[in-house]
Amino acid sequence: MPGSPPLRPFGLVLHHDGSWTHGGEPIRHRKMREHFDRHVCYLPDEEEYVVFVRHFRGQIEVEEAAFFALGFDARTGEIELSDGTRETLDPSTLRNSPIDGAWLCSVKTELVPGGLSARFERAAHAELLACVEERDGRFGAVWETEFHPLAEGLD
Repeated sequence: MPGSPPLRPFGLVLHHDGSWTHGGEPIRHRKMREHFDRHVCYLPDEEEYVVFVRHFRGQIEVEEAAFFALGFDARTGEIELSDGTRETLDPSTLRNSPIDGAWLCSVKTELVPGGLSARFERAAHAELLACVEERDGRFGAVWETEFHPLAEGLD
């Protein structure tokens, strides 16, 4: 943003499980957490994640993924992300979290080569698994009548 003050961390952390803390204290206010979830953004020029609150933008620390896959549409292959956007899943980017084995994928590839990480919430994971099939010894998700191979090595 032109004319904006330089970004600095201010103690807001988005944890791998989707919880938020500020200065080490959990943020319990539901509406505040929801606002943060929907207003996380990546600034490619600064290579930083921020959250917007009205005219204020604050740099946040992201433990693993700044975006969460909340739902999966088995008809279109789209995932619904925590920031309110939707993207078609690229199953070749699926991988296990080194923290706890949850599934991650790459999103927002227009912002940075290789994309940014999004973590699957349980509901989205279950919706994706419901359309997984095995064909010729390979697992893949089927949507729009097409077989989309999953990345190798997923647990």
